[in-house]
Parts: sequence; C-alpha cells; structure tokens
Amino acid sequence: MGDQGESIRVACAVIVEGGRILAARRGKGRHAGKWEFPGGKIEPGETPEEALVRELDEELGISAEIGLPLSVVRYRYREGEEVILHPYLVRLSGGRPVSLVHDLLRWVEPSNVDKLDWLAGDYPILEEVARVLA
Repeated sequence: MGDQGESIRVACAVIVEGGRILAARRGKGRHAGKWEFPGGKIEPGETPEEALVRELDEELGISAEIGLPLSVVRYRYREGEEVILHPYLVRLSGGRPVSLVHDLLRWVEPSNVDKLDWLAGDYPILEEVARVLA
C-alpha cells in the first residue's frame, strides 16, 4: 500500500439536502477521526457513477441520484498512496442515511464545513462545493 506508484480511484458523494452537506467521520483505521465525503474505491470495470451508487448503498443504506460531476482531485498522502477522487453532487432518492461504516454522520451548513477536520484530499472539493452552492 505504500508504493509510490500506486493510485487508488475513489468515487465520493457531496450529498446536499436542505442546503446542508452530509459529512461522514472515519471511526477506525488510518485517518480515524477525519471527516470525508461518503464513497469508496472504484472497482475494475465500474464507472465512478456505478461505484458511487454501490458504495452509498453499502455505507449509508441509501439510494441516490448522481448529479453534476465536480473536478477530479489527485492527492498523495505522506504514506505514499495517491488517491484520485471523483466527486459528484448527489441527491437522496430513497432512504435516510445510516452510519454503517463511519462512526458519525453530520449534516453541516456550507458555512461550517471548515470547522470539521477533513481528510486533506477533500479540501479542494470543499472549495469547489462552496463556489457551486453559493
């Protein structure tokens, strides 16, 4: 996992409802306690959209409408892995988010997202979301 050449493709959801954004906090493992946008690894043969639909069902137990793609973000963590994030604006289409993987979910006003301790790779997404939702 610490290989300098390794890239992990991840689809992530910026779920917006009632003007608020869903943030999910990692409960264990590397980056425990950090906030992130829900989502996960894109499996071989999957599009980012397909991966996101699958991951949102697995992580939050929800159905979602995948909307506008945001800018792809490449971020290399100190551990050596590069993450390529494929973020999308998303609307709930079925169910209420339940924390099946994370230790905490929180609906956050856009003006308060900077009060959470996000994963470093998510900060460029937060900046774009602020512009898109303004």
